[in-house]
Parts: sequence; structure tokens; C-alpha cells
Amino acid sequence: MPDLTRLALERARESGADYADIRVVEDKSESIHVKNGIVSALRSSESKGFGIRVLYQGAWGFASSSRFEEDEVKSVAEMAVKIAKASTLARKERPVELTPLPAVRDSWTSKVVKDPFEVKLEDKIATLLESDRLLRTDPKVRVADSEMGFWREKTTFASTEGSFIEQEITESGGGVSATAVDQGELQRRSYPAAFGGDVSQAGYEWIEGLDLAGQAERTAREAVALLSAKQCPSGTTDLILESSQLGLQIHESCGHPIELDRVFGTEASYAGTSFLTTEKLGNFRYGSDKVNIVADATIPGGLGSFKYDDEGVAGRRTVIMDHGLFKNYLTSRETAAELGQESNGTMRADGWNRLPIIRMTNINLEPGDWTLDEMIKDTKDGIYMSTNRSWSIDDKRLNFQFGTEVAWEIKDGALGAMLKNPTYTGITPQFWGSLDAVAGKREWHLWGLPNCGKGEPPQTAHVGHGAAPSRFRNVRVGVGKW
Repeated sequence: MPDLTRLALERARESGADYADIRVVEDKSESIHVKNGIVSALRSSESKGFGIRVLYQGAWGFASSSRFEEDEVKSVAEMAVKIAKASTLARKERPVELTPLPAVRDSWTSKVVKDPFEVKLEDKIATLLESDRLLRTDPKVRVADSEMGFWREKTTFASTEGSFIEQEITESGGGVSATAVDQGELQRRSYPAAFGGDVSQAGYEWIEGLDLAGQAERTAREAVALLSAKQCPSGTTDLILESSQLGLQIHESCGHPIELDRVFGTEASYAGTSFLTTEKLGNFRYGSDKVNIVADATIPGGLGSFKYDDEGVAGRRTVIMDHGLFKNYLTSRETAAELGQESNGTMRADGWNRLPIIRMTNINLEPGDWTLDEMIKDTKDGIYMSTNRSWSIDDKRLNFQFGTEVAWEIKDGALGAMLKNPTYTGITPQFWGSLDAVAGKREWHLWGLPNCGKGEPPQTAHVGHGAAPSRFRNVRVGVGKW
């Protein structure tokens, strides 16, 4: 790799580039899906290639290839420079400037106890089939889903500034769900979270810790119980969210608005812009004094964790909201320069044939000093909602509606009847302004979301969200028709 990267960077310089970097990326993945006693999907893929990014007179150029011959490497470097030169003709904004960055030579590997790609396939399938069997003990469960997924990415980054960085990241995840049907009613329960479960930067030990088979029967029982549960009422009430639902709330109404490319309008057509414009930096009240949110790429196990981003900037912990006050965006070397700041290291790409763009790392709501039991006991009239079912939010990240799989009434400080089809809605600053209680470290969990979409062409990022059960006052619930 040192010879290949040196060849690419030298040819980019010779072709006129003011700056160049190269990423060599090797991806490997495996996924297994069992549905109603049958292995319905079994996928394995590998990909290897390189992408060269260059700056010429303040304009970007990018080209990539999966061929590693010497002539191809030179040709791709030349093409990247040609594209950058052509881009100068269409440039409307001021020339791109990059924040200074010291040269780094380093390597890093995420922690793995049991390599998931070395575990026998038949053992993985056996675990999923057993989970599937236990999900279908009640005939009202018409669809049982059990799944696992594993990812590994090896990256080499080098730049004309002298950096040479090698990283290897391994992730594992899985989950189960039961869909119950009776008399025209359909309800679903998932474990440990919806849409594929929970994913961590870890090995097969993570799957073993999830205990999918051990949680299958309870998951199915709750799906069946939802069929005859009370409908979630409509009105305004106190709302307690369990941590996986709160993680998605953070993702949609806190994580996306703080991406600075979205604020500048360069990320607009695919996933919208942001209400959090630059005059709000440092003086906008995003929420109550209980809202302490950080972007932390250094926390072990997070899908948004790494030692260096795809520009060679060291991963770090950045305070985003400090007691409700908005403090920082997610930035790149280019966007940070426009604010007179340093990049806080959030540039990542989905593979070797994509340009890095600003992505969330681990966007976490810091733990508080309550427990879930204390919150419930302190709530006279409210609802406790768990596990995402649906979401909708506008392109400014202001107006939102979420649905969850299940909820329970809270009456006079105790959990009451199960509720089906629960929903809630709000406006981002008002909603976060109503936060008055956050559970502590023992109930805090770092959830992995491997499916965050952004960019054109689309890129899928793996990100993390740490959260504990939290209470919001006077939230509108029960909106929508079922």
C-alpha cells in the first residue's frame, strides 16, 4: 500500500493538484435472515478499490477504481485532477480552503474478542432457527424474523501532507421480531430494537450477549398481547421514552440538524437542510438544561467510533449541546474553515468509490441522575413508549412525528395497561425544551444504527446514539389514524 499510495499522490501532484489524498478500502460483509423456519436470505460480499480526491485552485476532483495496476492508478489520479480543473469553470462559491492538519502515521484496529467471520455458518443459522422456533409458539404470530449481520472495513489513507493511516473496523449485530395477526389487526414487537436489532463495533461475542433465543418468547407474547391492547389515547400528556426510541429521536432531531454541510445547503436535495443556521451558534437554546449532547468518536463499541476520519482528522469528543445551549456543529476541514474553526473529524465515505461527506459519529445524550422507576413513580399521568415503528420529520428537522411498537399507561406513579399504535409529535426546540428527567449510567445504552442515508449518489453510514430513558412534559400523543 505505501508504494501504491505514493504513486497516486506523486502523479496527482505532477498533474497540477495543490492537494491530494487517497483511500484504499477493503470491505467484507455477511448477513443471514431466517423467516418462518426458513433461511430466507444469506448474503456475503467483498469489495476492494481506491478513491483519489484532489484540490486544484480551490475546486474538488474525485475518481476511483477497483483495478490496482500501476497504469490504472496513474490514470485515476490524472482523471481526478482533470475533473478538479473542470470544476473550477463552474465554481460559484469562493475557493475551497482546508483547515491545517499535522501529518500522522498510525494504525488502529477495533476490539474483537471472537472474529465473526471465523464462526461456523451452521452455528449462526442454528441460533437464528432456534430463535425463530420460539417466536412462533403462538399461532397468532404469522411472521417471525431473526437476523444477523457482520461487517469489516480495512482502510488505508494517505495524503500529500504526509499522513499515512491504516484502520480496521469490525461490527456485529442482530435482532428478532414477531408479527401477530388476528381479526384484521396486525402488531409487531422487536428485540432488542426495531429494523434489524442492535449493532456494535465488536465481534461475535456481541451476538452471544444479545441472547436472541432467550428473548424470543417474550417478544412474541407482547406482539400477541398488542392485538387486544387499548388504543393509545389522543391528547397532551407526559411522555417517557425508552432508550432505543430516544436514540432515533436524537438521530433525526439533533444529529442531522448539526451537520454543517446541511446548514450551508450543500446537502439539500436528498435529505433536506437545517433550521440550525450559523447565527444560532453559541447562543441558541436547543432545549432544557437537562439536554447535554456530545459527538464522541472515541467511545468503545460505537458504530460512529474510529481513530481517524476519512480526511485523516483524529476522532474526538465534541460538546454539541451544553445544558440546552447549542455549542458546535459536525464539521469537515472545508466547512470548519468557513467558521474559522478546526475540523472535529466527522468526514466519512461509504466505500472506496464515494467522496467523504459529513456524517454523525456517536451522538449521545449524556446520562442524568434519575432511574426509570423513579421517573414512573414521579409521573401522575403519562405514557411510556418503546421501540420505534415509524418516523417522519420535515427537511428543516423541525416538525416531527414518531410511532412506536408499544406503550403503557402511567397512572399515579405506576405502569398500567398496554397501549397499541402509540404516536407522538412535536417541534424540535419545544420538544427538547420539555425534557426534565434523564436516567443514569446504569440504564444508558449505546445503540448502533447501520442505515443512515445521506448524499447523492446515496451513501449509508453506520452511526451510534447513546441514551437512557427520559421524560418529556406535555407532549402531544395519539395523532394519526389507524
